[in-house]
Amino acid sequence: MTKKVTMQQIADHLGVSKYVVSKALSGKKGVSEATKERVIQVSSQLGYFAQNSGYVKPIKLGREEEEKPNADIRQSVLVLMPNIRFQTRDSLYWGRILDGISKRLEDKGIGMVIVMEQNAETFMHLLKPEGILGMIGVGEIASSMLLEIHRLGVTMVLVDHEDPLIPSDTLFANNYDCMYRLTKHLIGIGHRTIGFVGNQRYSRSFFDRWSGFRSAMEEYELWSGEEHLTQLDNMEHYDEPIKQWLLRRKKLRTLPTALVCANDSLALDASKAALELGLSVPDDLSITGFDNIDDSVRHSPPLTTVNVPKESLGARAVDKLLDRIDRSKEPLEKILIAGEVIYRQSITSIKQ
Repeated sequence: MTKKVTMQQIADHLGVSKYVVSKALSGKKGVSEATKERVIQVSSQLGYFAQNSGYVKPIKLGREEEEKPNADIRQSVLVLMPNIRFQTRDSLYWGRILDGISKRLEDKGIGMVIVMEQNAETFMHLLKPEGILGMIGVGEIASSMLLEIHRLGVTMVLVDHEDPLIPSDTLFANNYDCMYRLTKHLIGIGHRTIGFVGNQRYSRSFFDRWSGFRSAMEEYELWSGEEHLTQLDNMEHYDEPIKQWLLRRKKLRTLPTALVCANDSLALDASKAALELGLSVPDDLSITGFDNIDDSVRHSPPLTTVNVPKESLGARAVDKLLDRIDRSKEPLEKILIAGEVIYRQSITSIKQ
């Protein structure tokens, strides 16, 4: 039997007192952020969060309250979504996932509370665990926030995000497979120099899409280490950096014949950049996106992309959360929802 990881072991590993470890893991003040980060990292490495320990304080939910005839607490699902660039309720991607969550909860007669909060300390003052059935996290959420929710014992499911520090069920589109198939299609219609646009460190989804692209290129011995635009900084629009990158590649006579973009927004910016350089899409440059947001089909030319079933991701997250509440001891799951490549007019074949 595996021995239980204790706070004393963590303290010994770090060379600090057990008292410091306890305060760091309980979220109490008096420990610097740097020390807290070290405690969290070592705790994760030693497997502290993955075990049933005193760190997690399970909250009694639902059934006991239903047995009380005068109970006035209505159980709801907390939907946590940080209000950051592109990751908002109005987003053509994230908003559709929220629609799927809302519809499924409504069908099941369960309330929903949407919180867009980045600060863990402020958020924890707002959270009333006794009224929360569970939590669905949508998109990238800070580890500190997830850690506090985990500490309270709130059952959670993460959509399009995973955190190595936090044991939870996760849901993604099958990003790797879809990008692999899309890249193979471009290769199949004659493209040999294909560029990737999108910061692979932005999210797990972007990393998987990058990996699918690279695998397809390597399989056909087309991976040459050419420069790709993978270090994009956060900004409102990317057409200017994409334009400068294309211009540099053009001067070096290494301009690709196709661009594979990590999502549709990047693909639309890439199309704008190409037009400003006098390049025709798709005659001079084929461009593909990912996600199938509404703007992708309205664009001229309509964008070849991957349809991510966004509403289904949201609905499935609700199903998984309720299942996890009923089957808390079952192994955690990473669920992949199948996407579909949508071929439109933004790509063309290359004659060999």
